[in-house]
Amino acid sequence: MLSFTLACLWALIAAAVALGPRRWHWPAAYALIVSGIPLVGYVTLQNGPVAGLVVLAGGVSMLRWPMRFLGRWVMRHLHQGR
Repeated sequence: MLSFTLACLWALIAAAVALGPRRWHWPAAYALIVSGIPLVGYVTLQNGPVAGLVVLAGGVSMLRWPMRFLGRWVMRHLHQGR
């Protein structure tokens, strides 16, 4: 399936970026997030919600640091509203 092939290619690119210099990490993370969101939708459309959730979990595990920073940012902004 094309969607799984693209998802595997995305994971290989993410792994290759992780092996590169640190100055590439954040710009590449932004590009991976922007390309990964529609990819998860495409996998879900072609293969169903379970496959979409598996690919989403794989993407989140590859991008765990940006997800942690996003979670901290959201919590900080939620607590400022009190």
